[in-house]
Amino acid sequence: MRQTIGIIGSGAIGSALARLGVAAGLNVVLSNSRGPETLADLVGELGDHARAATPEEAARAGDLVVVATPLKAYEKLPVDSLKGKIVVDTMNYYPIREGQMPILDVAKLTSSELVQQHLKGAKVVKALNNQDAPHLLINARPHDTTNRTTLPIAGDDSEAKEAVMKFMDTIGYNATDVGSLSDSWRMEPGTPIYV
Repeated sequence: MRQTIGIIGSGAIGSALARLGVAAGLNVVLSNSRGPETLADLVGELGDHARAATPEEAARAGDLVVVATPLKAYEKLPVDSLKGKIVVDTMNYYPIREGQMPILDVAKLTSSELVQQHLKGAKVVKALNNQDAPHLLINARPHDTTNRTTLPIAGDDSEAKEAVMKFMDTIGYNATDVGSLSDSWRMEPGTPIYV
């Protein structure tokens, strides 16, 4: 059976990952905060293996769920629909865009730990956050290529990380495990491996 990827957030990153997913033979369920009808053009472009939905529907439909919204929207994520799900956190903290978030400013938590606290019952894995959308598209390579980009991931659940690594392999990337969610600062804005 073909794997289904739910995507919450259909901006540049979410759209790029949807394109990579469909090209790799996955089903994709896209959502955004403006409603499924606003995704008609993108879904039409992606073809039969993509459909639009609400964030709750995308969360329920996904075997794996990618969150590609601005970090400031994390509290709007559908907690109940994401219970038991593996959630790929692509969000980054940009104070200029988000406004200041004191708990992150003092490094009490990483942004992914904050997301995990909100998404009780989900398994959050930080991944696919350290490239911009154009590079996500142009750097993807088939798994039999020697010239392949390796991207970092971090998470607290080893099975969830393994599932995310498999997804990344499917869409064209190798992955390297940099540790737990508390270690995910190593791949955030301002670090050497960010973009």
